[in-house]
Amino acid sequence: MDSTDKQKTGQLGEDLACECLINNRYRIIERNYRKPWGEIDIIAKDHDKTLVFIEVKTLQQSTNFNLKPEDQLTASKLKKVARTASLYSGANQGLINKDMGWRIDLIAITLNNTNNPIISHYKNINL
Repeated sequence: MDSTDKQKTGQLGEDLACECLINNRYRIIERNYRKPWGEIDIIAKDHDKTLVFIEVKTLQQSTNFNLKPEDQLTASKLKKVARTASLYSGANQGLINKDMGWRIDLIAITLNNTNNPIISHYKNINL
C-alpha cells in the first residue's frame, strides 16, 4: 500500500468516524487540527457538552488479519495527542464545560470487502 492509498484509507476512516459521531449526537468542531507539536484528527462536542479529541485509526482488513487498527495507536502518539489537546484546550477555554472538561477518544475502523466497516469507539483513553 503506497502513501496515496494510506491517505485515502485515512480520509475514508475520518469521514466514517464523523458520520458515526454525528449519528451519536456529537457536534464536529474541527477536523485535522495540525500544529508543529502534534495533530488531532477530530475535535467534537459530545451531547453531554464534553470537549472530545478523537484519534482515528483505520485499516483495510485484507492487509493483515492479525493487526487491528487499535494496535496502531502507540504510547508516543497518544502522548502527542494529549499534549496537543491540552494546548488546544488552554487556547479555547470557551469550548470547555467546566463540569465536564475534555477527554481523548479512539475510533478504530476496520474496512472490509462487504462495505460494512467495523467501527469501535473507545471513550476516555489514557496514557
